[in-house]
Amino acid sequence: MAFSFRSALRAFVLVAGIVPAAAMAAWPEKPITLIVPWAAGGSTDILARMLSEQMTKTYGQPVIVENRSGASGNIGSAFVARSEPDGYTLLIGSMSTHTMNEALYDNMPFDGVKSFTPIAELALVTNTMVVNPSLPVNNVKEFIDYAKANPEKIAYASAGPGSTNHLSAAMFEKATGVKMVHIPYRGGAPAVLDTVADRTQVLFSAGTQTLPHVQAKKLKLLAVTEESRSPLLSDIPTVAETVPGYSMAVWYGAFGPAGMDPELVAKLNTEINRILTLPEVKKKMGDMGVLVMQSTPEGFAKTVAADAQKYSAIVRELGIKAQ
Repeated sequence: MAFSFRSALRAFVLVAGIVPAAAMAAWPEKPITLIVPWAAGGSTDILARMLSEQMTKTYGQPVIVENRSGASGNIGSAFVARSEPDGYTLLIGSMSTHTMNEALYDNMPFDGVKSFTPIAELALVTNTMVVNPSLPVNNVKEFIDYAKANPEKIAYASAGPGSTNHLSAAMFEKATGVKMVHIPYRGGAPAVLDTVADRTQVLFSAGTQTLPHVQAKKLKLLAVTEESRSPLLSDIPTVAETVPGYSMAVWYGAFGPAGMDPELVAKLNTEINRILTLPEVKKKMGDMGVLVMQSTPEGFAKTVAADAQKYSAIVRELGIKAQ
């Protein structure tokens, strides 16, 4: 009779999809995959590989980084959204995929908020406003005055329609009343290079792409776009110091598919937060203009939900569509 009861209970557990405590305690029992929905070599990829190295040491199982790029991050993100919520397939995502793409694309393969389990906010990317040195401006106010005196004579570059570069500039135009010309490119690298070459004159982009050119005096750094000054560039003002209310914050985060066990999420959050405090991780990311973070799953979930509401509304208001 006892055997029958145990058998029935085991069958119920399997059918209901409940993970026994012993199985959770044994996790991980096989390799873990970190999906990066962007090409190799970028800051998300570099961060993912540092996480994978440390997580492999901690868990005793290979943690493999896999790049699945395309469709502005949608391809790799959709793969994770469709995966089992067992902790073996995770996403190293970015703000744009989870908060903007829903409004940019007509047929999204996932919901940026509902299709995922937020695990940890990983980092804030120092987002910069830079100009070609040919422009006779040294700060945001001078830029606004010059742009208003020369309507539609300044071109701004972007990584394509609907990119954070595009949205940052469009928000700036709306907030200040300046009129510029949008020149979209197929990626951030050519947008930066053409701003250096003076084919375009202004660019809102991650410091990972712009700061080396600023240091080489090929671009001029006017401001950062976050709400408050970056600890990595504390002497550089924010756009909001001249344009009250302006803010564009670009973050990276770790996600799993929706429905992950809260105990497993907490376990991953603790490990990721530990890795992000390591001096070598903080230095390497800081050198690229990326500020590593500490977060709880609940706090990160609130950030994702709030930013999804904020930026999707802005995208729709501005009438921006991905192409």
